[in-house]
Amino acid sequence: MTTPSSYDATSIQVLEGLEAVRRRPGMYVGGTDQKALHHLVYEVVDNSIDEALAGECDRINIIIHPDSSISVEDNGRGIPVDIHPEKKISALQVVMTVLHAGGKFGGGGYKVSGGLHGVGVSAVNALSEWCEVEVTRKGQVHFQRYERGIPQEPVKFLRNAKEELHGTRTTFKFDPTIFKDSPEFRFDTLIQRFREMAFVTRGVTIDFVDERANRDMTFYFEGGIRSFVRYLNRNRETLHPVMFAEKQVEGVGIEAAVQYTDAFTESVYSFANTINTIDGGTHMTGLRSAVTRVINDYARKSSLLKDSDPNFTGDDTREGMTAIVSIKHPDPQFESQTKVKLMNPEVQTYVTQVIGEFFSTFLEENPQVARAIVQKCLTSSRARDAARKARDLVIRKSALESLTLPGKLADCSERDSSKTELYIVEGDSAGGSAKQGRDRHFQAILPLRGKILNTERARLDKILGNNEVKALISALGMGIGDNLDIEGLRYGRVIIMTDADVDGSHIRTLLLTFFFRYMPSLIEDGHLYIAQPPLYRIEHKKQARYLYSDAEKDAAMKDLGKDSEKATLQRYKGLGEMNPIQLWETTMNPENRTLLLVAVEDAAEADRTFDMLMGDEVAPRKKFITTHAKKVRNLDV
Repeated sequence: MTTPSSYDATSIQVLEGLEAVRRRPGMYVGGTDQKALHHLVYEVVDNSIDEALAGECDRINIIIHPDSSISVEDNGRGIPVDIHPEKKISALQVVMTVLHAGGKFGGGGYKVSGGLHGVGVSAVNALSEWCEVEVTRKGQVHFQRYERGIPQEPVKFLRNAKEELHGTRTTFKFDPTIFKDSPEFRFDTLIQRFREMAFVTRGVTIDFVDERANRDMTFYFEGGIRSFVRYLNRNRETLHPVMFAEKQVEGVGIEAAVQYTDAFTESVYSFANTINTIDGGTHMTGLRSAVTRVINDYARKSSLLKDSDPNFTGDDTREGMTAIVSIKHPDPQFESQTKVKLMNPEVQTYVTQVIGEFFSTFLEENPQVARAIVQKCLTSSRARDAARKARDLVIRKSALESLTLPGKLADCSERDSSKTELYIVEGDSAGGSAKQGRDRHFQAILPLRGKILNTERARLDKILGNNEVKALISALGMGIGDNLDIEGLRYGRVIIMTDADVDGSHIRTLLLTFFFRYMPSLIEDGHLYIAQPPLYRIEHKKQARYLYSDAEKDAAMKDLGKDSEKATLQRYKGLGEMNPIQLWETTMNPENRTLLLVAVEDAAEADRTFDMLMGDEVAPRKKFITTHAKKVRNLDV
């Protein structure tokens, strides 16, 4: 990559002034929840990644300090600090305080950029209680501090530095008056994002330290997205080495990595200028259409598909496929500032062309692999046809007709789905208590007998033959797989309520796996919850309390002191041990209960985790269990 000709104050173009970011944070970072809080970090790190894409940076250090402030430091060129020709103030102050100001519009400072809008770092500054920036550039270190986006002093010279040192260090503390309900950064959420960034930006080292808990992680992947695919598939049986494509078309850099496994679901992820476009876009469409077209062409040409056979569908060709497409575009168009979907129409054509060319050659040069892939598509096609027939049978049944199914639905009288709840309950005993204890007006109960099928190890046709799954699909009313329609959902809240023991945890995981794989919009749209029944009931002097964790129990016993010997402590091993009134008071009454909303922060990591815990490979699961065994709580022996 060639070095841009110049990057100084004249490169910083101003489009408009800073307005209303604090009043409407949702327009700039997507809201004020925990997801938006993490987006602040991504915006700052994206700027450092842009320096890496420009060939000017190979190391990024991120630190969460004990007070939850965050520092992001890179060894890039450093933001210009000389006087801006139009604004007559330091270019650093312009970048930090003016929306749509940056070196990424005219093409002189950056060829490719993820932080394209010039909104990111100034929005982060505006939404921070305080922010400090230190720039090392041309043998000098400059500094400026801001409070809620307002400079506290002009940019000032701090000290001299060695000529070879350069870079930017940004430290900010989010404003708790704006991010009221999400006061903490999650280490695990951030490492997933930084891992992705390192995968799609070859040659950059990302070092992440959390000083709150003395945790740290370093990422560096020479193999880029090829390494990413191998990482995702490390618990799966693969059919061939990773197929990799890389080419520039009309100034757009395109990379793709594809590998087929023995899994029954697809794992496909897309990136634009290193940003994870979780809603896909034109690059994702191009990848999928290229793969389907190439496999159909090869199968016809090799007589693996007969003239009378229909073409494979996209679902057939993507079963078991793990793929990543990453594009670098000088002028990407995103659906919104949070950049979840790529909109450039020409990218679809470019990606289809590049992947079609490389994948076709790959199949021609590896006929044994090609036959294995086509055979998998044939099996998938037949199974999908059987599943379609089975699904039609399931969907034809109304929820009332499903009363005859093994999992008997006790419905509620309310018909407005925004007000209704469905409790998925483990076993007839707990189901009986739940049915008697519930508010029949808006709460429905669906007891499941035994454990549902492990949907990570089965195709859809087999899954639809399972009575408990049929009962779930009929009760929810939103279909499954291709026919999924969230508008048909009969209950605004779907609540998994299982025992607080090993079997209960297993059933909960089986249900979560099913919903993640076949009803993802139930999770994405915020309809799926996990109930939190109490673990203990403590009675002292005819006064009873319910306790929801070992920590609460220990604290309660400590408070009683010597009187703790006179207290009666009951450990609930199952929901059926509670009478209907107790179950209502502790777990089902909206005024008292605690519900955990199920969310997927990172689909790629969730995909890998479900595959590890529920898939066929035993070794990774054994390693996970032995590694985390000491952290287990409430294990029934």
